Amino acid sequence: MIEPATGILLISDPFLKDPNFKRTVVLLCEHKEEGSFGLVLNRTFDHTLDELITELEGCELPVYYGGPVQMDTLHFLHQLPEEIPGGQEITKGIYWGGNFESVISGMKNGTLDLTKIRFYLGYSGWSSGQLSEEMKVKSWLTVSATQTLIFNTETDAIWKDAIKSMGGPYEQIIHYPIDPQLN
Repeated sequence: MIEPATGILLISDPFLKDPNFKRTVVLLCEHKEEGSFGLVLNRTFDHTLDELITELEGCELPVYYGGPVQMDTLHFLHQLPEEIPGGQEITKGIYWGGNFESVISGMKNGTLDLTKIRFYLGYSGWSSGQLSEEMKVKSWLTVSATQTLIFNTETDAIWKDAIKSMGGPYEQIIHYPIDPQLN
């Protein structure tokens, strides 16, 4: 398994009970000694982008639940570094953030490829040492992020696809029940 780092996916253990992270995949956008920042990739929020940003009326893009921290903040991942300057490359060809005015402008005038941008409300965060402790108790599996996993349009398939990408014996995990006591 890969050590947590920027650009790594955290795949929740199939038996992780925390409701914020049950059967989730989190992209680590930043991993430093003082803490980590990530976005849940496979949970759709119950509002579209135009419901959150009124000036984007008619832009009914899905918004994803990035995590339980600061649910009043909007983050985005994209593959558009020329159109959206200032983003931080977190893995080859995938950027976190950037000039939001460029995003608004590009969306209004129709020049942004909307299949290459995703929006997240809130984020997932870990304080110094917290993620290391969760790794020790095997709360997370890890794999390198790919554009295919991050921008997968079948949100419900991301957790299973991320585990499948690990190959070998890990693939059987996708068939585990959510609560083995109910078996």
